[in-house]
Amino acid sequence: MPLGVIINSFSIFLGGIAGGLLGHLLPERFKTEIQLIFGLCAMAMGIPAVNGTVHLPAVILAVILGTSIGMAVHLEHRINRAAEWMQRPISNLFPKEQLALSHNEFVHRLVTIIVLFCASGTGIYGSLDAGMTGDHTVLIAKSVLDFFTAAIFACNLGYVVSMIAVPQFFIFLSLFLLAGIIFPLTTPEMVADFKSCGGILIIATSFRMIQVKQFPTADMIPAMVLVMPISWFWMTIILPLL
Repeated sequence: MPLGVIINSFSIFLGGIAGGLLGHLLPERFKTEIQLIFGLCAMAMGIPAVNGTVHLPAVILAVILGTSIGMAVHLEHRINRAAEWMQRPISNLFPKEQLALSHNEFVHRLVTIIVLFCASGTGIYGSLDAGMTGDHTVLIAKSVLDFFTAAIFACNLGYVVSMIAVPQFFIFLSLFLLAGIIFPLTTPEMVADFKSCGGILIIATSFRMIQVKQFPTADMIPAMVLVMPISWFWMTIILPLL
């Protein structure tokens, strides 16, 4: 049973509802500054993952190629449109919801947390680990941070944050079910490079969260698919030649 996946998605749903309900009670200064703190925490999660890199050239190549593919297929634009689509039913359910953000800023922030929740290396690895070993510890631990992250973002973005639990659930459930096929094909080095690639995405996302630089985090998602095959190719084909 995908217990960890269910708990993780449910924590985002509840966090989004809690933030939407209570956000108007919090002062704007608190909501702005606590978001900076969560961006800092996200960066702290990404840095140790990058430090665990085994084959750095493979990870860099995966990030460059993956981002290029994402930009070529306009992945971030497609996710932007999906984010706008997610907001429509929320607007119908809560027509009086007032958000103190411009449309562009709203979409940018929503895409940022979609990537954070749905494409984090920790979540993807936790889903694979749970499906292969039955150990849900990683996902359950992640759920605690995700609840508060969703609540804080929902203070500014509203109830739509809770809807991110839906695509996240299906992505992580698919990985959980495919774990029996994927995990035996990996090596510890490939997994470490995969986590490192996820760490780079998290760091890029944290820069968006603290509004320092708008990295194309959605366009970077294909790197997560490429990194383990490239790590294997580097380890088995390239390194013996050096």
